[in-house]
Amino acid sequence: QVQLVESGGGLVQAGGSLRLSCAASGSIFSINIMGWYRQAPGKQRELVAFITNGSIINYVDSVRGRFTISRDNANTVYLQMNSLKPEDTAVYYCNAVLVTRLAYWGQGTQVTVSS
Repeated sequence: QVQLVESGGGLVQAGGSLRLSCAASGSIFSINIMGWYRQAPGKQRELVAFITNGSIINYVDSVRGRFTISRDNANTVYLQMNSLKPEDTAVYYCNAVLVTRLAYWGQGTQVTVSS
C-alpha cells in the first residue's frame, strides 16, 4: 500500500505561481510512475503531468511550458506551476502507479486562480 499526501494548493492571481508537493509513504519502492491529475467543477479528471522511474516526463498540452514536474527522491514529487491561468482552477490530485499497476490517489488540493 501507498499513502499520498498533497500540499501547496491555494489562491493565486492569474500570472502567479504555486508549487504542489506530494509525499508518498508505505511501499514507495514499488512505485513506477507518479503524476498529477486535476478535476475542475463539472469536468472529468484529466492527467496534467507524469514522471516515471526512468525519468520519462510528459505534460498535457495545455500546461506544457508553464508547469514542471520533478521528483527529488523515492517518495516526493512536485508540480511547479507558473503563469497560472483561471482555467487552471481545479482540485489537483497526486497519483502513484506501482509496478503491479495498482494505482493510489491523494486526497486532493484546491488550486484557485483568480482573473
